[in-house]
Amino acid sequence: MNDTSTPADSPLGKLSVYGDSYDPSLLFSMPRAEKRAELGLSGTLPFFGMDVWNAYELSWLNQRGKPQVAIASLLVPAETPNMVESKSVKLYLNSLNQTRIDSQEALVELLQTDLSAAVGAEIHIRLVSSKDFGKQVMGEFDGLLLDRLDIAVDRYEPDPSLLRAATEQSPVEETLVSHLLRSNCPVTNQPDWASIQIRYSGPAIDQEGLLKYLIGFRQHQEFHEHCVERVFMDIQRQCQPSKLMVSARYTRRGGIDINPWRANFPLSGMPSNARHARQ
Repeated sequence: MNDTSTPADSPLGKLSVYGDSYDPSLLFSMPRAEKRAELGLSGTLPFFGMDVWNAYELSWLNQRGKPQVAIASLLVPAETPNMVESKSVKLYLNSLNQTRIDSQEALVELLQTDLSAAVGAEIHIRLVSSKDFGKQVMGEFDGLLLDRLDIAVDRYEPDPSLLRAATEQSPVEETLVSHLLRSNCPVTNQPDWASIQIRYSGPAIDQEGLLKYLIGFRQHQEFHEHCVERVFMDIQRQCQPSKLMVSARYTRRGGIDINPWRANFPLSGMPSNARHARQ
């Protein structure tokens, strides 16, 4: 396992050899603390949540040498001290291609051991076998679509001052959705596309200001997880909702999509992991 370091030290933007011999040292860990410090976060976090990774290019060999395939969902709690850089996960999963593994149960144990070590805490793995591919569902975020608003935009970096709430009026409970979130990889500057859902209770958030704020990520460079936490903290500080949940589903890159969510109130269950149309 590579030591935790900066994104510039990761495999991102570098020519990589796609080996097919099992190699957990390919996993590249990155601490969350530095970016959270930018948001004024230290100690106990003001939210909980999960980073849900779906890996669609998982393959290995059974003990007779026959290739096996599955879809893996990696459930990474937000409180883990580290993230794992996504290209390193792709390289790691690719290293399993010619590895003989006794069973799916043994594969899950292997993945859970290696990836938990990389993030510094226990994560959970769910596998979908090829026989169950047809049972997978698709869906979209529910909520009021912000994208319907006819607005003029001239800022393409996130500006928290655009976030306003009607504190003099009665509180509301609503769910708002946009498909216009775009951020950029902090190393390669490649675009990352996402849909985002904001559920909250509290003073009504000005929808035009919120949409302009979200579009403001269009030239912003930050990893998916950091963007979601930035949105959460900016809304919390500027609009002061009593309850807040921010979820994003990013489009697939390298056979993996990443879907972070953060909340500060009890949930009745995990948010849906249904694949969106753009994923």
